Amino acid sequence: MDAQTEKTGKKTSLFARRFIRIFWGTFISLFLLVVLLFTLIALGVFGPMPSFEELENPKSNLASEVLADDHTILGSFYIQNRSGVTHDELSPHLSAALISTEDERFHSHSGIDVFGLGRVILKTVILRQRGAGGGSTISQQLAKNLFPRDTARSSNGLVRVSRLALAKFKEWITAVKLERNYTKDEILTMYLNTVPFGSNSFGIKMAARTFFSTTPDSLRVEEAALLVGLVKGPTRYSPVRHPERSLKRRNVVLGQMLKCERLTQKEYDSLTQLPLNLKYRMQDHNSGLATYYRELLRLQMTANKPKRENYSVREQYQADSLLWETSELYGWCNKNRKPDGTPYNLYRDGLKIYTPINAKLQRYAEEAIAQHLGGHLQPAFFREKKNSLFSYKVDKKMREQVIRHGIVRTERYRSMRAAGASQQQIDSAFHVKVKTTLFSWKGDIDTVITPYDSMVYMKKILRCGFIAMEPNSGRVRAYVGGNNFKYFKYDQVYVARRQIGSTIKPFLYTLAMQEGYSPCMKVPNVPQVFQVGNSTWTPKNSGKTRHDGEMVTLKWGLANSVNNISAWLVKQFTPHAVANLMHKMGIHSFIDPVWSIFLGTSLITNYELTAAYTAFASGGWHIDPLLVDRIEDKNGNIISRFYPEKRVVISPETAYLMVNLLRGVVDHGSGLRMRYIYKLKGPLGGKTGTTQNNADGWFMMIHPNIVLGTWVGAEDPQVFFNSIAYGQGASMALPIEGLFMQKAYADPSSGINENDQWAVPETLRGVSFSCNTTDSVAQEGDGGDEFF
Repeated sequence: MDAQTEKTGKKTSLFARRFIRIFWGTFISLFLLVVLLFTLIALGVFGPMPSFEELENPKSNLASEVLADDHTILGSFYIQNRSGVTHDELSPHLSAALISTEDERFHSHSGIDVFGLGRVILKTVILRQRGAGGGSTISQQLAKNLFPRDTARSSNGLVRVSRLALAKFKEWITAVKLERNYTKDEILTMYLNTVPFGSNSFGIKMAARTFFSTTPDSLRVEEAALLVGLVKGPTRYSPVRHPERSLKRRNVVLGQMLKCERLTQKEYDSLTQLPLNLKYRMQDHNSGLATYYRELLRLQMTANKPKRENYSVREQYQADSLLWETSELYGWCNKNRKPDGTPYNLYRDGLKIYTPINAKLQRYAEEAIAQHLGGHLQPAFFREKKNSLFSYKVDKKMREQVIRHGIVRTERYRSMRAAGASQQQIDSAFHVKVKTTLFSWKGDIDTVITPYDSMVYMKKILRCGFIAMEPNSGRVRAYVGGNNFKYFKYDQVYVARRQIGSTIKPFLYTLAMQEGYSPCMKVPNVPQVFQVGNSTWTPKNSGKTRHDGEMVTLKWGLANSVNNISAWLVKQFTPHAVANLMHKMGIHSFIDPVWSIFLGTSLITNYELTAAYTAFASGGWHIDPLLVDRIEDKNGNIISRFYPEKRVVISPETAYLMVNLLRGVVDHGSGLRMRYIYKLKGPLGGKTGTTQNNADGWFMMIHPNIVLGTWVGAEDPQVFFNSIAYGQGASMALPIEGLFMQKAYADPSSGINENDQWAVPETLRGVSFSCNTTDSVAQEGDGGDEFF
């Protein structure tokens, strides 16, 4: 019995030793296999792994930001709307909410949470409990965001599982490497900078701006909880599409903060009762402040070096070639190189573009345009155009041409043409009602209308271009290239060339002042006869004045825009002299040097014209508009600074005499509404302009600290007000500047006030230009502010 027991004991002992050997052998083999597997993965045998350089400098698409002079963000250029922040720029509530919800042991692990991983294996894999939570740490999620998984799909289940496992292993390794290279705060910040939050916002900075119109450091507890809640599912928990679901998710995050003792019970109870209180504003290229200005920057900065074969118009090629050579901003992205030698990418490199735009003045300009056009002028235009788009003055052939041109420019026409549709099919389609969204100043109009009627409706919309510049620095302070960038892409400031009407006359008077004339010099207010070929031409005024046939001062002649006086002056100095002076003062567009030059029939941009007027307000200096102050890279290093191009174009004495003449327009002439309607005091000068058939309305205004240029008109010059009462520059354009200046005067921070004064040149001190004999206040209808 003892022998049998001994024999059995030996067998058991042998089995135990064998089991232990097999167990440890298997364990060690598996361990070595795992070590080998992770080593091979780390070495990149199963696919590339992030290098040390990539971990030190992880790449992501960063939006380039356009900033106003107070560093508020005007807009962004991006592929993904993402912009980075530092840890100091994060609200502490964000860190608390994120760690409580996504990674409770964030500060105690080194990239892999063993306890969390064990919980996932037990509950999710073995017990099949859905909703048991994931095991990915914040570091692992960051690794996934920075170095995305292979998204290739396979119908083979084993292949899919192996790819998923391999991706997980790679993320573990990358997470550990990230933990070795960065502090916890840096990892947390990088994660919040890379995660998508939905609504076209990537990273916490854009999310805070999109959903709450604030910055990450200003987020309140409940706001931070809502944004952290979005991380789990930006679409599923969107507060815009699913507010109730988003509210529940926010409260779950708050519950996690309570559990982790980041909140007290009292705070939790109070916060969970709060509504969402969104300040949602979708970020895109069509919305926000200064949309046309941002588009101008985009086109300027990304321009390529002009090639002749890409241009159908030689003059445009020459103009762009000159810009390429003389403008540092034009083609900036292609002219400048990053440290690695590649050109800058406006959509990926996270540039900071600091501009001179003043956010308040920009808002005042946009509000003034909406107030005047939307509240007054557009309704009047609709009433006049109720039965017909065109005036009786427009012949049938021209009407057909405008309509045909409007149809051809529509996206519907182009797409149908590209699809091979015949002209008959296209014409038929344009008279079939479809669902359409139309622009209106009161908001988008969703309606059912034919494409033809839609096109005609849009032709009735009056357009506007407005620019404000500092006369002594050239810094552009406000820029509105149109009514609404979503509907009207065409820039009415920089691109559109329109007839400028009587705003050309100050250049003619500048010639006179240069030649020793005085504002109080008297000249004959009589019709002037010009020999044109074999016939004669006599320009007319828009109506009778109180001084027809009399000797009047030049100051009165400009104040009332009298064509008789302008005609007399052009006879003294020749059209070529006027054109040469305008070019010298910064106007690059072609100016036809004909006797009728003073009627302003040449096509010129508002951008050029306003820049030329700065010479009057700056003491004789022409200053090119300055669009950008400086550009920084994503790390805050200054890459480029920009300075205005300045040159003397007229003497300080001539400039001051012109200031006196232009002030007469506001004090006694066609710009008098600035005083008696808008009650504006202080040093204001200006000039109205109206073109043939009231197609274009202008008002140019000067002040010691600001120069304004405003144009108003329809898209086509053949569409216009029949009545001069509405169609003149004093009615179409001047009110916008009047409203703008009211807002600027009321804001002490604007730098524009009624106590500013122009410096008087030494040689003109003590000289009076009151010209009392004809400086009486103008009456409605006085003057010749109209084309003939």
